[in-house]
Amino acid sequence: MTHLLTSLFQTMFNMIKTTLLFFVTALAEIIGCVLPTLWLKRDGSAWLLVPAALSLAMFVWLLTLHPAASGRVFAAYGGVYVMTALLWLRWIDGVKLSTYDWVGAAVAFSGMLIIVAGWGRA
Repeated sequence: MTHLLTSLFQTMFNMIKTTLLFFVTALAEIIGCVLPTLWLKRDGSAWLLVPAALSLAMFVWLLTLHPAASGRVFAAYGGVYVMTALLWLRWIDGVKLSTYDWVGAAVAFSGMLIIVAGWGRA
């Protein structure tokens, strides 16, 4: 029984750690893409490209921190990216999300949790 509880706790800890890392990764990707958009479409300074490049480099580095095969990492990350992008749209851009947005984000996020729960079991 103790082994089962330890295994369950370890799985939950890994899922929380992975989810938080994916959220940080998604923010790095979004910031790295928004800054050039500000430069190109809103007459921002070309200097915005410097932090954009650094943010995208950080995004790539963060993706390498996961122990699973890269295809699984990218698939699971996609679920968190969908949710993070919609939260950005709501909180930063001020766009009201529809029920379809929230349900879609929940489905994508659930898919990430299922994939991460299976890491190391294949």
